[in-house]
Amino acid sequence: MKQFYSTVLFILFSVLTFAQTGDITGKVHLEDGTPLSNVTVRVVGTEIAGMSNDKGFYTLKNVPFGKQEIRVSSVEIDPTTLTFVVKKAKEHLDVHISPKGDITLDEVTVKGMTVKREMETSGFAVAVIETKEASLRNLTTNELLDRAVGVRVRQNGGIGSQIEYNLNGMSGSAVGIFLDGTPISTFGSSFNLNNIPPAMIERIEVYKGVLPSHLTGDYVGGAINVIMKKDASANSVTAAVSYGSFNTFQTDIGALYRDQKSGFTTRISGFYTYTDNSYEMWGKFAMKTDAELKLTRFNRFNRFNNTYKSIGGRFEFGFTDVKWADQFFLGYNISDTYQDIPHGTTMAQPYVGRFNEYQAHVFSLNYNKANLFVDGLTLNVNAVYSNRSTYLQDTARTMYNWDGSPMERIFNGVPTPWVKRPGQGQQGVATITNIDRKIINARTNLSYTVAHGHRLSLNHNLNSTRREDEDLLNPDAPLNSGNDRNTSTNIFGFNYEAQTLGNKLRTNLLAKYTINQNHYNNAGQVTTVTNSNPGYGITVSYNVIPKLFVIASNENTFISPRDEQIFGSPETNILENLDLKPEKNVNYNLGFRYTALEGTKNKLSLYASTFWRNGYDKIAVQAVDSVIAGRESDANIETSKYINLGRTQSRGFEAEVIYVYDNKLNALVNFSRFNSLMKVELDENGQPHRLYNRQLPNEPFFMLNASLQYRINNLIQRKSTFNIFYNSGYVAPFQTVWIDSDKWFTTPTQFYHDLGGSYRTPNGRVVVSLDLKNITNAEVYDNFGVQKPGRGVYLKLNYMLNNFNKK
Repeated sequence: MKQFYSTVLFILFSVLTFAQTGDITGKVHLEDGTPLSNVTVRVVGTEIAGMSNDKGFYTLKNVPFGKQEIRVSSVEIDPTTLTFVVKKAKEHLDVHISPKGDITLDEVTVKGMTVKREMETSGFAVAVIETKEASLRNLTTNELLDRAVGVRVRQNGGIGSQIEYNLNGMSGSAVGIFLDGTPISTFGSSFNLNNIPPAMIERIEVYKGVLPSHLTGDYVGGAINVIMKKDASANSVTAAVSYGSFNTFQTDIGALYRDQKSGFTTRISGFYTYTDNSYEMWGKFAMKTDAELKLTRFNRFNRFNNTYKSIGGRFEFGFTDVKWADQFFLGYNISDTYQDIPHGTTMAQPYVGRFNEYQAHVFSLNYNKANLFVDGLTLNVNAVYSNRSTYLQDTARTMYNWDGSPMERIFNGVPTPWVKRPGQGQQGVATITNIDRKIINARTNLSYTVAHGHRLSLNHNLNSTRREDEDLLNPDAPLNSGNDRNTSTNIFGFNYEAQTLGNKLRTNLLAKYTINQNHYNNAGQVTTVTNSNPGYGITVSYNVIPKLFVIASNENTFISPRDEQIFGSPETNILENLDLKPEKNVNYNLGFRYTALEGTKNKLSLYASTFWRNGYDKIAVQAVDSVIAGRESDANIETSKYINLGRTQSRGFEAEVIYVYDNKLNALVNFSRFNSLMKVELDENGQPHRLYNRQLPNEPFFMLNASLQYRINNLIQRKSTFNIFYNSGYVAPFQTVWIDSDKWFTTPTQFYHDLGGSYRTPNGRVVVSLDLKNITNAEVYDNFGVQKPGRGVYLKLNYMLNNFNKK
């Protein structure tokens, strides 16, 4: 506690140190003096920015004295960060851009720092995934995430199946998933990371632990923030189409137009995905039910009744880089999805005729302005209203085996087709339901730079969900009368960010207060549950030597369960638990980033981090159907629900090594190893708890990824580029149930390999790529032993048109 008070006193003392400021003016020009317009010049770590006009001139006002990182970017050049020392009230700084696109400051020493490195050394435990190369390949956004250090994407099957994200043992409501700072759940199941292509994404930020002020929310395990492309400096059109195994077809298109005089900007994008998901199953968990209702192995069969198709569009209209706003957009998202449900929680019993339909209409407002009213004051507002509907139908009575044949059962000593009695469906009672959700999510962030390197932020986040469940098969059902299920969360946050000791020490102090309310009508009894919880956190980054950063963080806070966890989710086989309580977590992270080698041709980067997480009333998913270990037992698990486990503890370590040679060869290896243990010593009877110190089930705890990329220039055509890719993944065996004496419910070792290649034409407009996924056809599993796709071949064509109608 003494260290905590010392840190707070140090931060409060730092804020008293004010620095002088100066104005920087200059010109952006080519080697022959030709001015360049629409080039953004920004002071890194601040909201100070300017854009060159038609004569190439720009201005940066109130730049603090001292060494500053100046970031120069536009659609025509690769972003570069340069160093400049501000010494007087009026500084002049010209930016020189060579014909090759290299950027320098006239008569100034250059030192670069990318956005990725800037963020990863900011004090937060964050990794940045760049999508530039991935957008040209047959990779989904989830596949990119699954290769990041410490990230495991849990997916129950192929494209379109249920997704959950695990960050070193933290998952579910503990992890926030954002799209440009808005929780992605707001957009509905038909607009998610399954079908948002990397081509529409600028970068992906993966935070583990404490979150920055603009993402302050009801989370403790970290967050994944997907940043969509927003560069409005040039008009552009992009399109892509791909086709591959299992009858998988994907296409996306995007267009951007900006009027340079008025600043009016339009961004439009859309996508379509279709797949049969008809991949082969043959592994350990591929079972069928025989005539005596026992589970037995079957030979190789293709999955059936697993169609997934989704279509969506995103339309935004507004203004960029005008006097009254840096960005102002009104947006509309529409998406529609159809999805077969092929089985329950496990694969033991196939379903035929159980399906979902999703639809979402989302309206959004985004506004941000730096230097609002006074210099240093910045306002960001992000508001979304979403109307989502989920339709579920399950009325078919005939049961089937995985080979597509009707299931048989013994009746009067004779095998007969198994047809359930009237009123039954594939999963229990016949069902036709519709769930409407009206969601409001509003985030407001007001920050003020009180002095160089010192910023205060006030934040508010409102997340409200009004849910109406309707039983369409039984109009007189009690559900249709007293239907009232609402959740709302208000979060008030405060951040203080400081850069001291010559910008070597960066600290971020966070405090927040959460008010969560759940309101529901259960069998005529109206109940309202309110929880109010404080939280705090701190991050520290210290630049020990020029290329070594030590990063640490601590967080003590609560998270509230989501409406799907409390009220259930029939479409994903989750039952309700009205007694679910908030989860408390106390987390610690300590790590470093070190550029061990940075020469003209060779670059070697190292990263490592250790973490210690203590959970209280941890929210975890639990199988509902009883499971008895044994090869002859009926181990069919159809449903699950979320429960509070009590106290848990996770300790672990992750590391990553990246090597780059001559900007042609890129090699990466990362791994994550941790344990997540039950720490409840005594049960409700005061006896030793039978699960004490046991590993939490259904959770992979050791993962390794490796990738290799090599670029060949001038192949076939001059100025063309050919890239070869290799990726490998390893997941150690893990149990899917608490006690598995004969290892029957232990998911086996998973080791898979991918190959790929892409060819870019000299003008850069056309890119053709071929990807071979899981080339060894390895067994790959996830939640409760659900098998994922084996070997697949995919071909993709990209087309890009930039700078059309440029003025």
